[in-house]
Amino acid sequence: MKKLSLSMKKKLLIFLSMLLITVTSFAQVKYVTKDYVNLLVSGTSMLHDWDMKSAKGTCTASFAFNTSGELTGLSTLKFVTPVKGLKSGHTGMDNNAYNALKVDKNPNITFILTTAVVGTDSAIKCNGKLTVAGFTKDVDLVAVYKINADKSITVSGTKKLSMSDFKVEPPTFMMGAIKTGNEIVFKFDLTLSR
Repeated sequence: MKKLSLSMKKKLLIFLSMLLITVTSFAQVKYVTKDYVNLLVSGTSMLHDWDMKSAKGTCTASFAFNTSGELTGLSTLKFVTPVKGLKSGHTGMDNNAYNALKVDKNPNITFILTTAVVGTDSAIKCNGKLTVAGFTKDVDLVAVYKINADKSITVSGTKKLSMSDFKVEPPTFMMGAIKTGNEIVFKFDLTLSR
């Protein structure tokens, strides 16, 4: 077996060092929600606007960071929230919403990431599959992130949706006399930790 020259050994060492730096500069780190989930679904009706809030949900994600600790990628993300975690403060409205969302057969709302692009402006452009009332649709959304002092990541955003896109009949109240609008706004704010 031939011995490598000193020059060849240096080149090989430099190559291996660069390869190691490249691999470690995009390390994948798994994050999960632990304590902080804040969801808000807002809509309209013939009488007034309405809100349903929830602090329930789980999220797992794999983020990539460079050697400077900057967020460079998001490769996986799954978010699940129980439909019955959404509360308006009015039992009748909650029950009508749960019925419209077919909660007995579909107890959760789920988002599974398919692609993401992390921008230099603290924004993540995401595409994924959102499942509501048993119907799955491709959606895109933009989330804003902040890396906290304890290395947790706070992610927030807003997405407008149409209930009809998910085959959901907008709920009615008072025996159909009051109808809700088709458009809703979904706001999320959650903190993920290692």
